[in-house]
Amino acid sequence: MKKSLLAAALLACTTAAQAADQNNPAALSPVVVTATRTAINVDDALSSVSVITRADIERLQPLSLQDLLTGLPGVSFANSGGYGQQTSLFMRGTNSSHTLVWVDGVRIGSVGNGLAAIEQIPVEQIERIEIVRGPRSSLYGADAIGGVIQIFTRHGSPDGGLRPSFSLTTGSDHLLRGQAGLSGGSDHAWYNLGVGAQYTRGINACRVGAAEAFAGCFADEPDRDAYRNKNLAASGGYRWDNGTELSGNWLRSLGEIHFDGSYQNRSRTVQQVAGSRLSFHPLGAWQTTLSVGQNLDRYDNYENRDFVGYIYSRRNQASWQNDISLATGQLVTLGLDWQGEHIDSDTGFLATRRHDTGGYAQYQATFGRNELKLSARRDHNSQFGNHNTGAAAWGYHFDDGLKFSASYGTAFHAPTFNDLYYPYGSGNPDLEPEKSRSAELGLSQQRGDWNWALNAYQTRIDQLIALDSNYFPSNLSKARIRGVEGQLGVDLAGWQLQGYLSWLQPKNQDGGPNDGKVLPRRPQHTARVDLDRRFGAVGLGATVYAAGRSYDDAANAHPLGGYSTTDLRVSYHFSTDWQVEARLANVFDRHYETVWYFNQPGRSVFLTLRYSPAMK
Repeated sequence: MKKSLLAAALLACTTAAQAADQNNPAALSPVVVTATRTAINVDDALSSVSVITRADIERLQPLSLQDLLTGLPGVSFANSGGYGQQTSLFMRGTNSSHTLVWVDGVRIGSVGNGLAAIEQIPVEQIERIEIVRGPRSSLYGADAIGGVIQIFTRHGSPDGGLRPSFSLTTGSDHLLRGQAGLSGGSDHAWYNLGVGAQYTRGINACRVGAAEAFAGCFADEPDRDAYRNKNLAASGGYRWDNGTELSGNWLRSLGEIHFDGSYQNRSRTVQQVAGSRLSFHPLGAWQTTLSVGQNLDRYDNYENRDFVGYIYSRRNQASWQNDISLATGQLVTLGLDWQGEHIDSDTGFLATRRHDTGGYAQYQATFGRNELKLSARRDHNSQFGNHNTGAAAWGYHFDDGLKFSASYGTAFHAPTFNDLYYPYGSGNPDLEPEKSRSAELGLSQQRGDWNWALNAYQTRIDQLIALDSNYFPSNLSKARIRGVEGQLGVDLAGWQLQGYLSWLQPKNQDGGPNDGKVLPRRPQHTARVDLDRRFGAVGLGATVYAAGRSYDDAANAHPLGGYSTTDLRVSYHFSTDWQVEARLANVFDRHYETVWYFNQPGRSVFLTLRYSPAMK
């Protein structure tokens, strides 16, 4: 019988903690829950999946989620001027609102613009990340066109005892970051408490001339744009002898961002996620899970010290999932999801509330060398009516760890409140949901000290929402996205190498003046190589990332040049539980832009002191 979502996450994280490195092909294959909403071995996923563990985070020494995820297959970012600034994630060339982001089983993201503020999620509070590429609306509902990213925050273990943790980072641009935590458990219980803060005086977000170029900065303010963040996290749970499990989690992130603008140049933000889950077995072959959650975010905007406006959004969520084992190797999942969205702002919205109810079914089976996964879902949205989505995937396991897979899925995206009504009621309330259909072929192999994977896909999106020449949102476009992703992992004489390569062709097919143009802010070629090795107490590593040319606008009038960056890192365990880390980012001080006229950090150095006792 499959384990509950939280139990599976705890098991996966415990397995990862016991392994030296997730990139080591010889390590145990991790358990993932995001691909199917049930616990499966990652080798049995019939979709392209990446797993990042706490060990990876400490090895790579990132300052943000963008640092950590950039260059993974199908993943790219557009950042507006440095750490803490607005950051958009593009999965497999789809829009930034086409990827669902979850934290501990709770969906996050503004109901105003449909974006998850990933720049406000503290990386030091993260235990594990699962990235699933491809359509997932048949399991998760609206907006999962490009994929799903689930973040699991740090947690305790029933058998882990008391484990304090501590880290302090300092570096370029007056950066100072600190984190402290306390986790543990006894018998059947576990808990975690964490607190953190970060400050950097930042860089000048917009380069001089942006206002004249109408590049979105709207003002030339040749100053440094600082960023501050304070965060708190808590989680805990209890598991009874009969398998019944009750758990809860809470994360709150408070930010202050300075930027360049004529009408506002500073925002104070609140991002909060809370959830609770109860899982039990009514019968031996039947597991049921009840969960509730809430995500809220608020932006208070200022011009210097003068308050100029706010926007607040809240999403309440509830789910009932039933996993029924029919026979060995066959599992049926039946579930109901509900979510209610509310927005409040100094800007007038013609509607401020809506809700969605979805029912889904999934069948997973293994017949000898064959795997089969079928899923279907029906959503009823109070604004847009009924929408049906589905997916089918088949996989075949050859000898020597070789696996072939083929899949097809449909998905849809509901227009956001901003699309419909912003600003001041002048959006387009007649917008229709975007609809997509995707097909994918995959080939992968795991053998001893090396592994590789190759995936090719095509996604077509109809009723694509875009701005016309008068900056009015309309269903005026179609898109066809083709892509190929490759991965290679090798362990040679103690050196661990992981390489990623993505080729993307995201084309507009609106039949108008932009027909055949590349969708904006999506590089068509990206590559990343991570190389690491330990020499006793010393760890050495490097990451090289390269991105090809992209464009900042739909007409492709403003090209963003290709670039490459190199990061070097070193760590030293000077005692069993203490480690010092150093990272030199953008070694060759490359200048580049992911958003037209917005600067990115140059050469930077960071130093971290970390106390992290091993799990007993």
